[in-house]
Amino acid sequence: MGTFHIHPVESVDIPELELYRTLRRIDEHERAGVLVAASVKVIKRLLASRYTVVSLLLTPAWLAQLEPLLRARPEDLHVYLADAAMLETITGYKLHQGALAVAKIPPQPDFETLLGCSPHPLLIAAVEGIASAENLGAVVRSCAAFGAHFLIVGETCGSPFQRRAVSGSMGTIFEQPVARVDNLVERLTTLRARGVRCLAAHPRPGAKKLAAVCAATAVCYLAQKGRASRPGRSPPAMRCWKSPCHRT
Repeated sequence: MGTFHIHPVESVDIPELELYRTLRRIDEHERAGVLVAASVKVIKRLLASRYTVVSLLLTPAWLAQLEPLLRARPEDLHVYLADAAMLETITGYKLHQGALAVAKIPPQPDFETLLGCSPHPLLIAAVEGIASAENLGAVVRSCAAFGAHFLIVGETCGSPFQRRAVSGSMGTIFEQPVARVDNLVERLTTLRARGVRCLAAHPRPGAKKLAAVCAATAVCYLAQKGRASRPGRSPPAMRCWKSPCHRT
């Protein structure tokens, strides 16, 4: 069992807090192999997960609430303590309320690995063209709620490990398997060739209700609502689907 080290801070400008000062630089964080968890609810799920936690930035009140979870962690942790007034200068205070954590993004299993180790009947979700981190996080949360074996994130989506996506998932990203692919259409074609039924969520008239469709060995496809400047469901991807369904 590890230990945690408390470091009172008088300024957020110290080098150790650089990742907390650069919350809008999402690409830099991912290149560094880290994610930022914001809010106590998300941090509690992080501390209960297998992810390696690097450090936390907390108010004394949040430290008191999280201390039992911190003491149960296997790694050595660095906890930086600051008052609420200082943490109000950190981006997104209304969301994090003075509780932030940095963790390492573990190596993610690839598509074939997840497909091979998932039990049957399969239930898989796939997403395309979702640029909104909050929406992508909500999809991850829904996958966890419905017991999806894994989520396929297409090449036109953002990262599910962005801070806002992690928050939108309410921390379920720490347990929900995700496969990021560089050619979604190719993967969907592979699934169909292996007998997986492909269902697309679509508002078109005549689409079946999702609840009325047999989901045995199926993959359900979701995409950002299209607009003139950014189409949602691409024609190549739509050709992979057996039938359209309403999401409700």
